[in-house]
Amino acid sequence: MTDEPTPDSTNEPPTAGSATDEPSSADSSADDSPATDSASSTAETANADTETDTGDTAAESEADAIPEDVRKYERFTKMDGAQYDRVNEFLRDRTYITAREWAIARLCADFRTETGVEMTKIGENLPELVPFMTDTYSPQAVNQARDSFEGKVTKAGATFLYGAMSGFFTAEELDELMYEVTEIAKFLLEVEGVDLSVAEELDAEERISSVMRDVREQSAELRSEEVECPHCGKTHSPNVSE
Repeated sequence: MTDEPTPDSTNEPPTAGSATDEPSSADSSADDSPATDSASSTAETANADTETDTGDTAAESEADAIPEDVRKYERFTKMDGAQYDRVNEFLRDRTYITAREWAIARLCADFRTETGVEMTKIGENLPELVPFMTDTYSPQAVNQARDSFEGKVTKAGATFLYGAMSGFFTAEELDELMYEVTEIAKFLLEVEGVDLSVAEELDAEERISSVMRDVREQSAELRSEEVECPHCGKTHSPNVSE
């Protein structure tokens, strides 16, 4: 966006008591002549052209300043026009993470190099990369959001695995739970731009179910030792058939 041109002090009308006298009637007639009007019109046209050229140059320079990999980044394009609050509300209802943590965690994974994550690039170009993010971030803020995401995933993972290994859920209940959380995870991937075919979805679900079966078997072995009931004091073996 270009600045408004600064008025030229030499074009200001003379003030009372200045060394420049008011023009005579003959001079006024000369100033109103077609030649004077033509010269004034030419000057205004030239100024307008200069302002247009300056604006175009500034816009081109701004576009050139955006790194090429940022311009080509196509994640989150399905969320063009989405508002941060709506995205955040959706995630809060279904996950522990915020929209900010989700977006930045994905960017940190995509903009990772051999020497580390390009946090400065992510922060400076955040509104260009994610439609629902409107502010730039410092590298420290990017790192903080990524750390917060990783911490929440760790806690959520521990909670889930404990529920799966503790025997609180039957095999059928655990399968239903896995189906629900997998659908949410797949939806987030699709929003990011990952197109999953039906065969790929089924394969992923089968692999996840296979892993969970192994988890149940291993946890059943861990819980197979005799335990003492805190209420009656008797020892018994947990039911590992589920």
